[in-house]
Amino acid sequence: MTDDETMSIGAIAERFGLAGHVLRHWEAMGLLTPVRDAAGRRRYDKSDLTRVAVILRAKDAGLSLDTIGTLVATTAPAARRDLLRAEADALRARISAAKASLELIECALGCDHDDFSQCAHFQRAVTASGAG
Repeated sequence: MTDDETMSIGAIAERFGLAGHVLRHWEAMGLLTPVRDAAGRRRYDKSDLTRVAVILRAKDAGLSLDTIGTLVATTAPAARRDLLRAEADALRARISAAKASLELIECALGCDHDDFSQCAHFQRAVTASGAG
């Protein structure tokens, strides 16, 4: 795509594996601002493609659409960094919780007891994870 080319909503949706209503929702939230052609149809340019990629990556990182909207609207670097720091802290907490869950699952997988929850090793792992 060159800088002066545009894409229809269907083309951009297909490119990213999205439904058209998702792009319309993001537009309604102010996350996207495609131009309109003479017939009123949405036309997405190169910057819109970049924005869709940013939104998808941010969602993959666990950011809400509201947070993404704040991030892309914020022009103050310090405010953006503060928001990103808070999101990074929240992501670290989710990663830590996921690791603890994985450890419990792996412990249960390695247990030969009929009821793994009665296994002393599993009970220690639960207690160590803070769940017990």
